[in-house]
Amino acid sequence: MFVLAGAGVGLTFGLFGAGGSAFATPVLALMGVPPVLAVASPLPAILPSSIAGAREYFRVGMLDRRVAKLTILAGLPAVIVGAIVGRQVGGDLLLVFSGVVLLGIGIRMLVPSGARSAEHGEARAHHTMTVVGLAAGAAFFAGMLANGGGFLLVPLFVLGLGFTAARAAGTALVAAMVLVIPTLLMHWALGDIDWMVAGAFALGMIPASTIGARYGTRLPDVVTRTLFGGALLAFSVFFLVTRLG
Repeated sequence: MFVLAGAGVGLTFGLFGAGGSAFATPVLALMGVPPVLAVASPLPAILPSSIAGAREYFRVGMLDRRVAKLTILAGLPAVIVGAIVGRQVGGDLLLVFSGVVLLGIGIRMLVPSGARSAEHGEARAHHTMTVVGLAAGAAFFAGMLANGGGFLLVPLFVLGLGFTAARAAGTALVAAMVLVIPTLLMHWALGDIDWMVAGAFALGMIPASTIGARYGTRLPDVVTRTLFGGALLAFSVFFLVTRLG
């Protein structure tokens, strides 16, 4: 079951460049994995899955190297601070917070952006300090929620910097494969990872992320954005109703 769950999450991760831990944590929680372990156990699969997916987007030139570099430089210290804060908050509250954040992002992604909004986003993308500030904020919450940050970075790149969905996915995957490392090491040291669950999950997630990325580079932007927003919205509602009901 964990292998199949990993494959499902891997497809969305490769397709959208996001949703690795964001989807994996609620899925594992619904499968009966304790909250603290559900938050951290997907992390070992995120790094190789990010590499596999990023290769596909890099192959077709669907990434912004400058923004990826700035995101990594600003995000590394922020993700460490976030991981420390998240450890103090506790697994149950983080699970609910994850669901609420997914709900908000899903709704916003489904709202079309006008041409003027895209132009403003492109202008922000060329402003170094704006990119650094946005990336640091996203990385902090990524560390707190114990994930690579793709589910925050992709909407940030699309809505804040005017990227296409594919360009945002490729850039987010490159950043995620670096930002996940300190979070992974910290939770490993704290004993928060169930390695049996992590291994089975990785078996499904890693190859599926490659397949998802291949389709993600080919789909029209409006289709990818709508699918991503719809998936986030549907999943978050289901998870929150199940978790809080």
